[in-house]
Amino acid sequence: MAPPSPAAGKTAHVFSGYEKFVIAILAFLQFTIVLDFMILSPLGAILLPALRITTSQFGAVVSAYAVAAAISGLLAAGFADRFDRKRMLLFFYVGFILGTALCGFAPNYHVLFIARTITGLFGGVIGAVSFAIVADLFPLQVRGRVMGFVTSAFAASQVLGLPLGIYFAAKLGWHSPFIMIASIAGLVGIIILFRLKPIDAHLTSPTKRNPLQHLLKTATSRRYITGFSATMLLATGGFMLMPFGAAFSVNNLGIPLDELPMIYAVTGCTSLILGPLIGRISDRVGKYRTFCVATLVGTVVVIGYTRLGVTPIWAVILISIVLFASISGRMVAAGALASAVPAPEDRGAYMSISASLQQFAGALSSMVAGWIVVQNPATGRLNHYPLLGVVVGSIMLLTILLMYNVHQLVSEQLPTSFAPTPAAEV
Repeated sequence: MAPPSPAAGKTAHVFSGYEKFVIAILAFLQFTIVLDFMILSPLGAILLPALRITTSQFGAVVSAYAVAAAISGLLAAGFADRFDRKRMLLFFYVGFILGTALCGFAPNYHVLFIARTITGLFGGVIGAVSFAIVADLFPLQVRGRVMGFVTSAFAASQVLGLPLGIYFAAKLGWHSPFIMIASIAGLVGIIILFRLKPIDAHLTSPTKRNPLQHLLKTATSRRYITGFSATMLLATGGFMLMPFGAAFSVNNLGIPLDELPMIYAVTGCTSLILGPLIGRISDRVGKYRTFCVATLVGTVVVIGYTRLGVTPIWAVILISIVLFASISGRMVAAGALASAVPAPEDRGAYMSISASLQQFAGALSSMVAGWIVVQNPATGRLNHYPLLGVVVGSIMLLTILLMYNVHQLVSEQLPTSFAPTPAAEV
């Protein structure tokens, strides 16, 4: 095992009132982004007959967001470090809100497809800008705690957002969840406009490269490629398992369809608690060490879980809690560690390219998972799921090696990666 990650054990930092506000607003912002991305899939049963579209058309609508987000990440990378990050955040968030609102008023398939593309073009960059802000404002030794709170948005969207969205869709029509998300996001945008201070310390040493040169220089840096490869591979495992999670639970584990929300609710609530806790642990014992433990636990659970047959719901819930905890540990520790890789003047471009590559990796891994898993038309069972578990587990183990390279890079550049930029002195 490697020595403790940089900043392990140094958690004396006490968050100021403004820093707590920044963490809360970024977490809430991520909640709206994640919810918008996730809400479409469970609406499929309502959308297919309502718009009279085929399953392939519905699949195109779902993938339109991811493809647009991947493209926009690359396009925005060259400009990401040339502006105040607050302005960048507001620009893309306004575009995201408008795209989501257009989804809420889409009268047919074609308008919905265009609306999802617009939403992806803007929404795909917001996460990258948010994580660049975290790296700008918070020193490395507390980024695990910060990432733990910000990434808890994934759990919150699962516990609060999806059930509410599906409820409103059933009562008021499929348009209503998008209008709800746009309305909430609009309030968040107003708060950001008036409360968030400019984040422009990276402009004190502005790049002299033009946007295209900045993009190419960042994308081809040997140092940054190490981080890109690790975070890109990190995204593949989840995207391989996620598309078939509900079908596997119902058809292989024997969980009734109407009891699935209970599993998601319990695991989501647990993740809301475990995310910040794991973040604090990663700051104390080391980010890379936390990542390794979470990965080893997750690998064992994934391989065992994908081999299960009919299983009591209480056992499925326990397994899901452990699996989600390991996923949270990997996301929080890896995100905090990778945030220290880029130089301040390259953070926006680095985060944008990284987010784009993760979208591409997710799309590719979902496709590969579709080739591996086959559904029995007679019984509905998913065949070859244990093989998928072995593939995902192997990829997870490989990320330990790649993240070690990231860990080494961050260790070499200390103590500069500990210090926040002057923008954090508030």
